[in-house]
Amino acid sequence: MPKMTFIEPDGTHREVDAPLGLSVLEIAHKHGVDIEGACEGSLACSTCHVIVDGAWFKKLESPTEDEEDMLDLAFGLTQTSRLGCQIVMTDDLDGLVVKLPAATRNAQG
Repeated sequence: MPKMTFIEPDGTHREVDAPLGLSVLEIAHKHGVDIEGACEGSLACSTCHVIVDGAWFKKLESPTEDEEDMLDLAFGLTQTSRLGCQIVMTDDLDGLVVKLPAATRNAQG
């Protein structure tokens, strides 16, 4: 089973099982990691914003224009920011590390 690590805002590392085909948002919810995901992965908010570890960022597919538009609304945006609902686990991402931002901004309707 692939694994991934969430780094919480307080610096705590949580390694969890990351089933293939699930999004980072779904994996977080499955393991009780505190990512909101207000729009439930429909690409209509930025509350599942995660900061991808630099070594892993280049292994991800490029974000869509819709994802980039939502990321513009995210709190604490960085060069390696992505939306957790848009990162789907593959064998190539076994070991993925993402950091949770210190806060989120829900700009949904």
